[in-house]
Amino acid sequence: MKRVALVVNSFLVASVIVGCVLMAINLYGLNRDIRPEGLTPEVLRFGEQDLTLSPIELNQAIVRRTDESDEAYARRLTLALANGIAHVEWLMYDPDTFHQRVPVWENFILYLMGVVTSIPEYERYHFSDPYRSLARGIGICGDASMTLSGLLDEQGIPNTIITVPGHVMVEAQLPDKTLLLDADFGVVLEHGVAYYQQQPEALALAYQAQLGRVNDGELMIANELKNVGYQVWNGTSHFITKKYYFEKFAYVAKWLFPVLMVLIPLWWMRRRTQPK
Repeated sequence: MKRVALVVNSFLVASVIVGCVLMAINLYGLNRDIRPEGLTPEVLRFGEQDLTLSPIELNQAIVRRTDESDEAYARRLTLALANGIAHVEWLMYDPDTFHQRVPVWENFILYLMGVVTSIPEYERYHFSDPYRSLARGIGICGDASMTLSGLLDEQGIPNTIITVPGHVMVEAQLPDKTLLLDADFGVVLEHGVAYYQQQPEALALAYQAQLGRVNDGELMIANELKNVGYQVWNGTSHFITKKYYFEKFAYVAKWLFPVLMVLIPLWWMRRRTQPK
């Protein structure tokens, strides 16, 4: 019995210590900025043309203006995200260099998922929450599209996430028209995705006209749309359902677990020491 009691007490003490350490990590993270350093033109996909908005400018740009129409806001937001999110080459650098792997002080649960599992999406994480994605400030087409979709949802603007092999966009269903929005490249297309599946050349020409360059991905998008087709997702919760809900859980559990790891053992030890 003494040996069992010793094991139990050791476990309870270890739980309290680990809980305190995790809480300390969480508190430390409150003073850390998840936006990585070193986002210079040399590491960005579009070089000097990349990241033309500062974090402050981007946070101001995502706010809807007074009396701004749904269409005007959707157009302006698409360009703001394209100019304010850093286009890091996603597979080129160590996942910790630009906080692609969620830092332990941001969320130890997501960090451990990126370290101990073999799931690539956790090693190089895409936030489902648009504001966490904006705070980190890096991403590829999926990050930009989920952020755009989430912000449009907040404003009550109907939209769906559109995927073609190798690329992600957003379709906004406005009262009098449908727009296809590419918040990765910063391109606004004047028709819905079904139109461009039938007219892929029009899609490529629109990209080239707005970007001022040729063969920067638009030919691949047009070709895949024509030959393979597209899928429609009803927002981020449909697009990455498991990760969407697991992320919500992880940001509650990062605080709940340490508290329980401390309070439950303390309660148990106090209960055992009270006279019967």
